[in-house]
Amino acid sequence: MSIEIRDERFFDVVEESLELETLADGFAFTEGPIWHPGEKHLTFSDIPSNRMHRWSQSSGVSVYREPSNMSNGNTYDTSGRILSCEHATSRVTREDFDGSLSVIASHYQGKALNSPNDIVVRNDDVYFTDPTYGRESHTGVVRETELDFQGLYRIDATTGELELLAHDFDQPNGLAFTPNQQALYVADTPRMHIRKFQIDGRGRLSGGDVFAESTGTGAGAPDGLKVASTGHVFCAGPGGVHVYADDGCCLGVIQTPAFCANFTWGGDDLKTFFLTSSNHLYRTQVKVAGIPLF
Repeated sequence: MSIEIRDERFFDVVEESLELETLADGFAFTEGPIWHPGEKHLTFSDIPSNRMHRWSQSSGVSVYREPSNMSNGNTYDTSGRILSCEHATSRVTREDFDGSLSVIASHYQGKALNSPNDIVVRNDDVYFTDPTYGRESHTGVVRETELDFQGLYRIDATTGELELLAHDFDQPNGLAFTPNQQALYVADTPRMHIRKFQIDGRGRLSGGDVFAESTGTGAGAPDGLKVASTGHVFCAGPGGVHVYADDGCCLGVIQTPAFCANFTWGGDDLKTFFLTSSNHLYRTQVKVAGIPLF
């Protein structure tokens, strides 16, 4: 059994007999998995190896992009183009259908971003977190920061303008919308908590109260973050993927042998669960469906 049960409601999310299947290994540090609902493949980052890989049931794993500028988080925009957070260049890029890359964010008020980390899309607006992890030796390029804060940003879909939404974080990391996209969860890794912001009609944020804290025995610092179609909040970190009810109660943990940085849903019913865990790519099944990226 690969689960830790903290509340009986966890069985609404997973089977007691859940087991992990290894799809591939031998990576340096996997992150940023995204599922293409039409083409049925998974794309993910291997940050220190400076590559992005692609997996499909028919072809297995292949190198998708090399170099990747040490890309971390990825997502799709509403047209199905890949958006990536590059650690080595401190940029957010968009891959067009011809394979060319366009830079959609690199500086704020004339200063280079820290290292964009995770990324989501709402109504064509792009939201991303900008901690400093990509300026460290293992998952980035060591260099001094130009900004004196770690922020959460929005790129306006109409104007392309970069707007700072909040900067009262230590290291903002994973982020995810509620199913109705009226609220946004943001993980602050060193502070060991997840915050919840409300979103107004212009895409601006309010609130930001702590939704859940990683406390107790075996608690893990929150990393990658996503929300199921049922509203359950999934958050990766030490020990595996922690699953929260919408009241902030931790129901249990999908356990992984090594540190799990991120995950996503895939398959025809979006109940196949892919986990990027250190040097492995795993797969299992859950009872709750994810939300398609486009």
